[in-house]
Amino acid sequence: MRTSLLITGLLLLLAIEILHIYFIMPFPGSQHNNTIDFAYWLDNNIWWIRIVILAVLVYPVVRVFRYSFVWKKVLLLVGLLLYAVVFYFFNFRFKADKMFYQPVHRSFAAAATNTMPGNKLIIGVAINGEAKAYPVQLIGYHHQVRDTVGNMPVMVTYCTVCRTGRVFSPVINGKNETFRLVGMDHFNAMFEDKTTKSWWQQATGVAVAGPLKGASLQELPAEQSTLAVWLRRYPSSLILQPDTPFAKQYKDLANFDNGTIKSSLEKRDSGSWQFKSWVIGVAYNKVAKAYDWNKLISAGMIQDSLPGLPIVLVLEKDSASFHVWDRLVNGHALQFVHDRLSGELKDVNTGSTWNMNGQCIEGLLTGSQLKPVRASQEFWHSWRTFHPGTVMYR
Repeated sequence: MRTSLLITGLLLLLAIEILHIYFIMPFPGSQHNNTIDFAYWLDNNIWWIRIVILAVLVYPVVRVFRYSFVWKKVLLLVGLLLYAVVFYFFNFRFKADKMFYQPVHRSFAAAATNTMPGNKLIIGVAINGEAKAYPVQLIGYHHQVRDTVGNMPVMVTYCTVCRTGRVFSPVINGKNETFRLVGMDHFNAMFEDKTTKSWWQQATGVAVAGPLKGASLQELPAEQSTLAVWLRRYPSSLILQPDTPFAKQYKDLANFDNGTIKSSLEKRDSGSWQFKSWVIGVAYNKVAKAYDWNKLISAGMIQDSLPGLPIVLVLEKDSASFHVWDRLVNGHALQFVHDRLSGELKDVNTGSTWNMNGQCIEGLLTGSQLKPVRASQEFWHSWRTFHPGTVMYR
């Protein structure tokens, strides 16, 4: 009886240490089911569970060391050592916030002194007349960078496993909240706020567990492009610079931008509509639509409409930067043709010429500005997971 209790107790200890990390990190099979509620409960109660199991095990452990044969004592020591090893790795090596850290020294540079190459992808934010660029290679490791843009606090986030860049206001109920990376759900990064310990999904900004479950962070306008394209539009923008202590981690993400990184979790599938294929996702009035990146590369421009929203998707000459604009100007949905050599658009309606900043530079509509539509480039598995029922543009 005591032996059975001892074996059962040790197995339970091993199980809870493994499971409380397994369900919120990308282990085989861990990200495909809706286990977030159980994972949250286990994470919040694990100390009580440990104490109860250890209390039950005290008596049989003492009995073994006092009265049992040497081989039983050795087996028990091996079991306890195994638990100690599992405890260490699953609490100090495999936890998200023990693998990915915030910048130690957060520094920015103007274009003249910037060290990041112009072909690097960035998440750009412009608020109240101030613009800043956050290279994906850097924030992809950190997962989140806290900053202020135009005197507004911002939380710039990126999940490399979903290829999702999002910028949020970190203010919750009037408080500028602090977040830590806690793990992931359905391959998407999750953050825990310090005050309520709720878990927030990076792709949507929605709290998926905890006291604030169902609440949403305010998403702020942001754009993904190469640094060169961003600086063309915002030449006085500041650019986040590499933080020296994380040089190795940044180097590991050197090929992330073009999808040729070695990691199977982050590497692009060059085919269309595959798990790791790239898409551009657009959501408007509860309707979501996905556009195949390969199709945009081939065509250079895609014109389409969501209910109440005529849009045009355009690829820059660098084949890495894209724009999604509302085609409605002065009450009319414009039809465009795209000159890939010049990188300019011409609307059929008036014959006016538009540049890659969405500005009309010649013709009847000179001075008009196309309105940007919130859109994101991400892995197909991410877009379809967090936008169930999405339409695939064919």
